[in-house]
Amino acid sequence: MPGVVVDGISKRYGVVNALTDVSLAFPDGRLTAILGPSGCGKTTLLRSIAGFVRVDAGRIRIGADDVTTAAPQARSTAMVFQSYALWPHMTVFDNVAYGLRLARRPRDEVRRRTFEALRLVEIGDAEAIARRKPSALSGGQQQRVALARALVVEPRVLLLDEPLSNLDAKVRQRLRVEIRRLQRRVGLTAIYVTHDQEEALAIADHVVLMNAGAVVQAGAPEDVYRRPADAFAADFLGVTTRVSAHAEAGTLRIAGQALPYTGPLRGPVLAVLRSSDLRLDAPARATLAGELEESLFLGAHYRHYVRVGDTLVMVDSPEARAPGRVTLAVPDEALRVYPNA
Repeated sequence: MPGVVVDGISKRYGVVNALTDVSLAFPDGRLTAILGPSGCGKTTLLRSIAGFVRVDAGRIRIGADDVTTAAPQARSTAMVFQSYALWPHMTVFDNVAYGLRLARRPRDEVRRRTFEALRLVEIGDAEAIARRKPSALSGGQQQRVALARALVVEPRVLLLDEPLSNLDAKVRQRLRVEIRRLQRRVGLTAIYVTHDQEEALAIADHVVLMNAGAVVQAGAPEDVYRRPADAFAADFLGVTTRVSAHAEAGTLRIAGQALPYTGPLRGPVLAVLRSSDLRLDAPARATLAGELEESLFLGAHYRHYVRVGDTLVMVDSPEARAPGRVTLAVPDEALRVYPNA
């Protein structure tokens, strides 16, 4: 049974369609990442599920309950915000315990569950940290407190709105693994909004890609990455180069060069080439000749910029290369061709 279902929901702000007829099922007990560029509607969708945004059309269900018009506190959801949203005048204990006290739980239960939640997020010495104010904590510790505050009320659905974007790269990478582990251990239905494709692909069981208020593609991370549904999905996921091309029967022409092509499209098209799929001077059925103009060292690999006609094509490689003439090998599975919108 889906943990959350949105059925044909729409939301408009003046002349802007933030959401347009969005229908999705979020699997129960799984982590779904909503991914997309800024302004695509992902946060509006999350806030609609939370009840902070009233939709103009459609229905929202959590489990068997229709919560379309329910108040946020009646939906059994908990939100973790990008900004942590901790009360600076309260101790860590009081921040985490706030929801339980609001629900008038007994004092002993509040204490027990608060410390259980702090230990669950592996914050360190829970007894000592509980006495501190948020300002005395690192960014990573503050985000753990925000997670504990959300988990302590035992929500049916955990909603996370770009929770790691304010942290530095190393802390972000460590915490994303811990959020993934925590979600699996607790078995919560979790919906995680991010603009970071690596983060979405790494932690999610299910990925939803959005653009301009609509769902472009949804599925398992590997399926969405390896089999993009359209030119937007292909271009958004990975490091890519868009190349104008012309499709004929059996041939795809790029910058005056012919590649074998068996697809159905004809006429002007768009080829999307992913940097990690291409190879320099490797044997292949399909190749493009070009001029290597620039190389950047990125630590784990080099990114080479190869001019093919009027386009600089990015190619990733473990080796350094000197500028000069090169051949790009384009494997069959890497040649993604779409209508020229």
